[in-house]
Amino acid sequence: MTSSSDQHTTAPAEPAQDSHDTPAAFHTTAANDAAAEASQDVHNQGGETQPAPQAEATPDSLMDAASERIRALEGELGEMRDKWMRAEAETQNVRARARREVDDARQYAVQKFARDIVEVAENLRRGLSSLPPANASDDPLVTKLREGFESVERSFLGILERNGISGSDPTGASFDANLHQAMAEQPSAEHPPGTVIQAWTSAWTLNGRLLKPAMVVVSKAADQPAVPEPAGLDKTV
Repeated sequence: MTSSSDQHTTAPAEPAQDSHDTPAAFHTTAANDAAAEASQDVHNQGGETQPAPQAEATPDSLMDAASERIRALEGELGEMRDKWMRAEAETQNVRARARREVDDARQYAVQKFARDIVEVAENLRRGLSSLPPANASDDPLVTKLREGFESVERSFLGILERNGISGSDPTGASFDANLHQAMAEQPSAEHPPGTVIQAWTSAWTLNGRLLKPAMVVVSKAADQPAVPEPAGLDKTV
């Protein structure tokens, strides 16, 4: 007689089928591994995704970009040319101004000295003018002294002219405020108004520039005589 335990003996369980042995499971695992590797690459690159590749430029877009760049460069070139021309003009002005200043310094550096020198020439002329007019009855010594002083004056004035200093007698000329200094006015019927009728000193210039004005007497219109009133005119109102 058999026992109950023998009767309820179960059949051995079949071994579980390995999921990796099937093709579907293998592809799923490969996809998961690829996703994990992609996630790891993104994590290694700081979490930034790579930009999508841009579309290839067309010839028309390249030509438009090149034309725009050429226009921009031409504009910059025009601005630089304008700045260069302005700078060159300013440089030329500075050079011309410096050249004029050097010329003025060379020509008029002795202006104060020249003004003092003409005082000597004027004093020499005053001394000769104070002498009495030459006369045949003069002593020969006086005649020689006068001729000697006149020769010294001519030589002295020649030296001044060679150095750019010249004097002119304005007697008889029209009054010029740029060259003359009016010291007095005198009525004159022989000269038009504004005429220099007497010059106390000459007008001196240094290389064309006024060094010392001439002190002159200028004529003015002569006083007109009063017109007599007609006789017999009744002035009563």
